[in-house]
Amino acid sequence: MNIKLVFQLLKNMGLRYVMYRITHEVEKRIGLLKNRFPIKPKKKRFRTLEDWRNNTPLFFIQSRDTIKVTKQKTEKLEESSLRTLKGEIQFFHAEWKTLGAKYDWVTNPESGHVYSLDHWSQIPDFNPNIGDIKYVWEKSRFSYLQTIMRYDYHFEEDHAEWVFTEIDSWIKANPVNQGPNWVCSQETSLRLLNWCYALYFYKDSSSLTEERWDTYLNVIYWKLHHIYHHINFSRIAVRNNHAITETLMLYIGGLLFPDFDNAKLWSEKGKRWFEEEIAYQIYEDGTYLQFSHNYHRVVVQLLTLGLRFSELYNDPFKDDVYKKAEKSVDFLYQQMSLENGELPNYGSNDGALFINFSNSSYPDFRPQLNALNYCLHKKHLFEEYQNLEDVYWYHSTVTEVARQKPQEAITSYSNGGFYGLRDTDSLTAIRCGNHKNRPAQADNLHLDIWVNGNNIFRDAGTYMYNTDKQTSKFFFGTQSHNSVMLGEYDQMLKRDRFIWFNWSQACYARVQEHNEYYSFEGKINAFQYLERSITHTREVRKYKNSLKWEVIDDIYHNTDLPIKQIWNIHPDFADKVNIRSRDENVDLIAELSDGWYSSHYGKKEYAKQLIFSTIKRSITTEITIDL
Repeated sequence: MNIKLVFQLLKNMGLRYVMYRITHEVEKRIGLLKNRFPIKPKKKRFRTLEDWRNNTPLFFIQSRDTIKVTKQKTEKLEESSLRTLKGEIQFFHAEWKTLGAKYDWVTNPESGHVYSLDHWSQIPDFNPNIGDIKYVWEKSRFSYLQTIMRYDYHFEEDHAEWVFTEIDSWIKANPVNQGPNWVCSQETSLRLLNWCYALYFYKDSSSLTEERWDTYLNVIYWKLHHIYHHINFSRIAVRNNHAITETLMLYIGGLLFPDFDNAKLWSEKGKRWFEEEIAYQIYEDGTYLQFSHNYHRVVVQLLTLGLRFSELYNDPFKDDVYKKAEKSVDFLYQQMSLENGELPNYGSNDGALFINFSNSSYPDFRPQLNALNYCLHKKHLFEEYQNLEDVYWYHSTVTEVARQKPQEAITSYSNGGFYGLRDTDSLTAIRCGNHKNRPAQADNLHLDIWVNGNNIFRDAGTYMYNTDKQTSKFFFGTQSHNSVMLGEYDQMLKRDRFIWFNWSQACYARVQEHNEYYSFEGKINAFQYLERSITHTREVRKYKNSLKWEVIDDIYHNTDLPIKQIWNIHPDFADKVNIRSRDENVDLIAELSDGWYSSHYGKKEYAKQLIFSTIKRSITTEITIDL
C-alpha cells in the first residue's frame, strides 16, 4: 500500500479504522471470513408455527386486522401494486424495470452481469466493469412487499401466496453466506425487517405453512448470525447509517425470536450498540454526521422503529436517544419546504427510503418526520396527518391531535454546518461545515434557493456510487454545487470511492437579521492540497419581502488559477432568474456550461450551468427571481 495514502488515511480516518481495514483484508484473503461465515451450515429448528401463532411476540402490527388507518383505494397504489405483481420493480423510487416472475436475484438489470454464488467475501461490490451492485440489492430488500401489503389492506385483497412465493424464491437462489445478497449486512437487516412485516401481516393465512415457517426461521437465524459476527465492519470501517440499521436489527431480532441461540445476547448488545451509534452519529444540534438529508431521514426511520419497539417491550433507551430524536425532527423540519415536504438534496442520496407506507412522493419527508414525532409526543407534526399513513403501521391506535410548529426566520446548526434564511415565500439554505467526520461531497458554502416550494438554485444530486471517474467527479465534486472552484480543482482532493483528503473546514459562520435583509457570512479553509493558506469567504444577503439576493465571494489565494462561481439552476425557472455578476465593478460575462442533474439515484438528466470566472479574488453577484 502507498505510504502517503496510509498517512492520509491515518490523519483523516484514524488508527482504529486503518488497522481494522488492514485486518479485514487479511482475513478475507487467507479465508478466515469463510470459516466465520460457513456455507451450507447445519439447519436450525426452533418453535412451531402453531406455537408462534398462539404466542406471538409483540410487533408494530400483530396482523392485518390490527391496522386502523381509513381504507382508501387510490389509483397510485393500485397502479404500483399491479405493476409489482406482474414482475416490475421501481428502482430507488424512480425508474420501473421489468425483472419478470422468474428473476434469479443475482443478475444486475442495469449491466446484465450475473453474479456467482461464491462465498460473499469473494464477491466484488465496487467494480465498474460489472455495474453497480445496488441494482442487485434493490429488489432483495423486499421493500416492495410494503406496497403489496398496503394494496391488500386498502383493496381488501389477499396476495399472501404471492408474497411467500417471492421469499421462497429468494431463499432458493441465495444459499446462506453465498452470492451478492449476503455481502452487505445492512441489506440483510432491511430484508429481515420486511420479511417480519409480511409474516405478521399474513400471520393467519393458510399460505404460511409449517414447512415454510421452518425454512424461514432457519434463514432468519443465519441472517442474524451474519449481522452479529460482521458488526465491526459497519461500526468501525463504515460508521454511518449502516451501523444504526444493523445494531437495531440485532435488538429487534433478539426480541422477535427469543428462542434463537444467543438471542438475548444479540438483543442486549444490539440495544447498547444502537445507543452508542445514535450518541456518536447524531450531533448535539440534531444534525447528522453524513451531511446528507436523505441519510438523516433513514436514521429518522430507524429511530422510529427503535423507539416504538422499546415502547412495546417497556424497555426504554438512554435519555440521549430521545433527545437526539427530538433534535433530528426539529432540524429537518426547519430545513423543509412546507409546500411539499422537500428538503435540499444535500450530500449522498442513494434512493434509500426503507419504510414507505404512504402515497407521498420520494422527496417528501413529512410521513417519516410525522411518524417519529408521534412516537416522541403522541402528537402529529402536520395538520394533514391523515394522508401520512406511515404512523398507522407503527401504532394500532392513533390519536387525532396535531401541532404544526412554526418555522424560524434564521436557523443555525453549527455542529453539522447547516444554516437557513426563511422569508415569506422563500428558503435560502447554506452549507458551511467544520468536518470532524468524513464528508461525502465537496459542497462547502453551497447555496440552495427555494421559492414557493420550487428548488430553483439546487444541488445537482448524487446519481450513482459506481460510475465512470468523470461523472463521479462532477456529482461528488464542487462543480455540481452552487459554490466556487479554483480552475478545475475541487475544494478537497478526491481519492477512490468514498474517500476525500484535505477536508474543507469552516473557520466561522453566522446568520443575522437586519432591518432590510437577512444575512449569512461564513469562511472555510479549502483547496488545501494546492496551497495551505487558501480560504473562501461567502456572504449571502436575502432582502426581506423581495425575491432578491446578493452573494459576495472572496477567495484568498496566491495561485494563477481563475475563480469559477458556479450556479446550477432549475431549467423550468431559468427564464425567471436574473443574475448580474461583477469583480471590482466590472460586469462578468456568464458562460453556459454542460452539466447534469440527478433527482433520484441512478437517474440523471442533462442540465446547463451558469459560470462566472475571474482572475480577481472577489465576485459579487446579484440575483432576482420573477415569479
